[in-house]
Amino acid sequence: MFENFKVFKTTYAGRPLVVETGKIAQLANGSCLVRYGETAVLATATASAAPRDGIDFLPLSVDYEEKLYSVGRIPGSWNRREGRPPESAILTSRVIDRPIRPLFPKDLRNDVVLSITVMSVDPDCSPEITGMIGASIALSISDIPWNGPIGGAFMGLVDGEIVVNPTAEQRAKSDLQLTVAASEKKVVMIEAGANEVPDDLMFEAIMKAHEEIKPVINFINEIVAEIGKPKFEYPSCEVDHDMFEKIAAMAEADVMEALYTDDKTVRDAKLQPIYERVNEALAEEYPDSQVMINECMYKLQKKIVRRWLLTEKKRVDGRSMDQIRPLASEVSLLPRTHGSGLFTRGQTQVLSIATLAPMSEVQILDGIGDETEKRYMHHYNMPGYSVGEAKAARTPGRREIGHGALAERSLVPVLPSVEEFPYAIRVVSEIVSSNGSTSQGSVCASTLALMDAGVPIKAPVAGISCGLITEGENWMTMIDIQGLEDFFGDMDFKVAGTKNGITSIQMDLKIDGLTPEIIKSAFETTKKGRFHIIDNVILPCINAPREDVSKYAPKMISTKIDVEKISEVIGKGGKVIQKICADTGAKIDIQDDGSIFISAVDKDAAYKALNIINAIVLVPEPGQIFEGVVTKIMTFGAFVEFAPGKEGLVHISKLDRKRVEKVEDVCNVGDTIKVMFLEIDDKGRYNLSRKDALTKNDQ
Repeated sequence: MFENFKVFKTTYAGRPLVVETGKIAQLANGSCLVRYGETAVLATATASAAPRDGIDFLPLSVDYEEKLYSVGRIPGSWNRREGRPPESAILTSRVIDRPIRPLFPKDLRNDVVLSITVMSVDPDCSPEITGMIGASIALSISDIPWNGPIGGAFMGLVDGEIVVNPTAEQRAKSDLQLTVAASEKKVVMIEAGANEVPDDLMFEAIMKAHEEIKPVINFINEIVAEIGKPKFEYPSCEVDHDMFEKIAAMAEADVMEALYTDDKTVRDAKLQPIYERVNEALAEEYPDSQVMINECMYKLQKKIVRRWLLTEKKRVDGRSMDQIRPLASEVSLLPRTHGSGLFTRGQTQVLSIATLAPMSEVQILDGIGDETEKRYMHHYNMPGYSVGEAKAARTPGRREIGHGALAERSLVPVLPSVEEFPYAIRVVSEIVSSNGSTSQGSVCASTLALMDAGVPIKAPVAGISCGLITEGENWMTMIDIQGLEDFFGDMDFKVAGTKNGITSIQMDLKIDGLTPEIIKSAFETTKKGRFHIIDNVILPCINAPREDVSKYAPKMISTKIDVEKISEVIGKGGKVIQKICADTGAKIDIQDDGSIFISAVDKDAAYKALNIINAIVLVPEPGQIFEGVVTKIMTFGAFVEFAPGKEGLVHISKLDRKRVEKVEDVCNVGDTIKVMFLEIDDKGRYNLSRKDALTKNDQ
């Protein structure tokens, strides 16, 4: 039945890597089931038969789908099925998209869809890397034009040693989470989170990843040699050469004059009439060709900017290659928020706002990964007005989610532990003006906001981007690329970190890869940049986290009790904890391990709740004095609640130093009296004494 069924086997980082083709999803242009250990991922590549009309880009979609059956779970949603992809899946889609996209022909306009479905997960074998390899194989064996293959590796740093594709246990204690994609000769994608890893060690890990990937590339090439399909022919959408030459002759001087400014608004205003004049001049000769005319105009701008950079060492705003745009920072802009920071770099401006909350407000995750909750949440918003567009607000797209996650990853390594700072933390970065590298601007603004909020971060974090222009063997890097240099350049290499080391990397590439020399240059460039921002912008604005959180932020304290005492703090039907909250105004969160987090806007209220809890869980010792409330009168004595939920008997003989005829002669229900704890009798009852408390008080 499956006459085309093939199985290809190899090992990768000591674990079996098995590729099955010709059995599942045979109607796709290319498909394979990749097994890495007990992880299984189905990868399919499909292309439309004809190009899409009226577009000037490759319509590529990469969908990484996490199926919860892969980890033996039913989705937690109301209808019990997967819906919108979780953030983790969206981020993995972007990680796979970035190395694959530059390797398609520049003039291909057919719709291409890559679907990577996670069907089984072995915690020790990354489904993300398995999916990346599967996508590369599906495209390589298909008839879709593509200049692959690529391979991927996940690198860890465990006890100072670089580890390839670490196991779940190793990942839990790793100081590095590095994903690298590469072709046989070049690195095509880098994504990293790190606990302040030095630049040279990060470079070493990237180079080691490339060496580990090369055998995977050879393995894929062997599969392609045996079952690969010939690539289909497609109508080229390359710009019309004659049209381009006419437009260049007509408008190049004007375009050069329009481009040379540091003000995006001025540039756009100057370019608009040039576009209109060119379209009007060519309308008769090239009817219905506005898309192609605009493509030629784009290519002309790209040619000018790249020539300036590579040949003339000239930038559109007049800066030198190692010069950062004007910088400014400010904190405490918003009076009622818990912390705020404004960071400005040229025409890029980010306002970040920090919010502190009880640990009960951590984000609950419903994905296939090991994480079940997230304490630090970073969200990024980029409204239309930030680029001067009249665009209504929409839900966050993949780009917004990706940039928020990058800033989050940059800052997590410097956050204090829950024990040091028992808060859930959310930072929102509002991009109020955009002209290049807003993601790294949000890292800087968020450092300011966290410090303003009184979060005791270990060190300030700054982010900066490095650009690249290549032509043949010639190349050059430049710091702090603005929008135009990003659009027309070959790379956006973003690095964030402290002065101790790197906390995150994300590399967007438009060419077929980077050499070690280019990567090293990018590290040197970004290291100088982030040091400059920390020393000259962040620390002069706020030199240390504020000693106290805002008066509007909840005051948090934490404690830990024996798990066997949890039921006593909660009480039957929750009565005890509800009463504590009602009496103090505090909010109390109790976790299964006995950790208790108490929050209140008033610090005294939080400590009052803590004292009550301590009294509840306290195992009283003989001789301790308590102040209690009389709850019941009997002929033989009085019952006194000497701690919340703890009641003991003061026998009539222990009520006073003199003989007592009636209990009511000494106390009544509701009275507050001091008592001494005597013992727990053989029936587990607490015995108390007012007489001994009075005697001790006199001493």
